[in-house]
Amino acid sequence: MSDLTKQHCEACRADAPRVSEQEAQQLLLQIPQWNIIERDGVPRLVRRFEFKNFVDALAFTNVVGELAENQGHHPDLLTRWGSVEVQWWTHKIKGLHRNDFICAALTDSL
Repeated sequence: MSDLTKQHCEACRADAPRVSEQEAQQLLLQIPQWNIIERDGVPRLVRRFEFKNFVDALAFTNVVGELAENQGHHPDLLTRWGSVEVQWWTHKIKGLHRNDFICAALTDSL
């Protein structure tokens, strides 16, 4: 299995294939702190990051934003005092694509 942190997101089309459940379970082995949840009928990768205060949480939010811009793939971010929830999923296919797992791994490396 190739290291997700050494990969870059590919441009995603509306007809791009979603990862299968089996592929998703294999990819999750590389990002064990992430979970797959379903919200509004759409599977998403989710992880909550903890911080000492709001300033640190906000700084992390901005770094994730820079990562997203560099990858051309953008998460949902919920910034609170002491935590940031990051959700990666692919809007165009209403599901999970390999790009989401790449970005989750890159988020872990920040």
